[in-house]
Amino acid sequence: MQSLEIDREGLTSTVASALIATLNAELSALYPEPGATHFTLDQNEVAPGHGIFVVARWHGRPVGCGALRSVRDATLTHQLGPRVGELKRMYVTREVRGQGVGRALLDRLEAEARTLGLTRLVLETGTRQVEALALYHRAGFTPIPAYGEYAASSTTSVCMAKDL
Repeated sequence: MQSLEIDREGLTSTVASALIATLNAELSALYPEPGATHFTLDQNEVAPGHGIFVVARWHGRPVGCGALRSVRDATLTHQLGPRVGELKRMYVTREVRGQGVGRALLDRLEAEARTLGLTRLVLETGTRQVEALALYHRAGFTPIPAYGEYAASSTTSVCMAKDL
């Protein structure tokens, strides 16, 4: 995977916007029911010291992205625990899926979580995202009850956690 580079990227950059737009289109096609998809992520949540947004480039071409945000909402920290980070916007383009890009993104985000002093990661993915579910299970994530905004879409959401 020497041709793969994963670096911090601005959430509002052209590259990030294009990857997120492709992800959103794919999710909307997979989950057409109202309220089934959640796209909340603010650039302040991925600012240094709070989280990170990264882009994976394969031979210089953007092929994936992912974000980590520290959970600071009091209601969520009460439910999920202290020093928790949430993975968001994980995406790998179809043409490079199955080649380890998703795992490399996940490893990079876990490393950042440790740097931020986080001790637990949580995430939400969808019931129809079989590859994502398999990736997270292989990486040691286990199911947890739906939290926060995902409680309203518990029929299409799968929430997971991993202690670091």
